[in-house]
Amino acid sequence: MATPSDFALAALALNVGRSLRRAGLSIATAESCTGGLIAKCLTDIAGSSDYFERGWVTYSNAAKRAELGVSGALLGRHGAVSEEVAMAMARGALRRSSARVSIAVTGVAGPAGGTPDKPVGTVWIAWGLKRQDGMQVYARRFLFRGSRNAIRRQTAAAALEGLPAS
Repeated sequence: MATPSDFALAALALNVGRSLRRAGLSIATAESCTGGLIAKCLTDIAGSSDYFERGWVTYSNAAKRAELGVSGALLGRHGAVSEEVAMAMARGALRRSSARVSIAVTGVAGPAGGTPDKPVGTVWIAWGLKRQDGMQVYARRFLFRGSRNAIRRQTAAAALEGLPAS
């Protein structure tokens, strides 16, 4: 995936915002490796308070536990950069807000921290939907290339493109 421009990210966010507004849905985000970029994209739009409820930036495991209710045992068993943790973050964002849609991301964006099984650019994105019969959450793994900024921007684009409401 090419690194999206400011214009491309803004266009994606605008489309997502319009879709959420049309559907009468609100969204909450839980971000680790993107540092709040997805929330920024969504809230840069005039009128975003119609659909954007809350954003969490949880770089540390302690923040994931305290802010989103991610289990310490789950973090210990799978590590912060995992499908299980991304999905728990998406569920936590839904539980701790009145939003009906969530995006959660966790990954290795910086030059340090990569491992052979989770190299720099490894990102898990989870999308959640709160329904009357419970929560539906799914996740997908990505491997992005480039600088920290490029990985963050590619992650934000993939997260916005993957929303069912978009």
